[in-house]
Amino acid sequence: MDFVNKLTGNNQGSNQGQQQQAQGSQQGEQHQSGGFLGGLGDKFNAAAGGGKESEKNEDMLDKGVDFVQEKFLGQGPQDNESAIEQAKDEKISDFIRDRYKGATGKEFPVADK
Repeated sequence: MDFVNKLTGNNQGSNQGQQQQAQGSQQGEQHQSGGFLGGLGDKFNAAAGGGKESEKNEDMLDKGVDFVQEKFLGQGPQDNESAIEQAKDEKISDFIRDRYKGATGKEFPVADK
């Protein structure tokens, strides 16, 4: 009977259902493995100096740079940045400190952490 259904095309509905089930199970497997790898990525990021814990150790100038990026540049939440993103923010704040000292001859009022 399946042979007849395949010839006439009546089996297309069940084939599509089987394909959708196979795709759904593959996506579930990808999600599970992504969660495991995502956890490793978070640990590597924290070890490199990123994550929420590192955000707590920022000085006020770094927090100001994050504020400008989030509110004015539309770069999204800055409360859980990667180590690379935090290093970039530190370079920006160091640049601001250098320019301030060059213009005024004094150190920036907020100490660097």
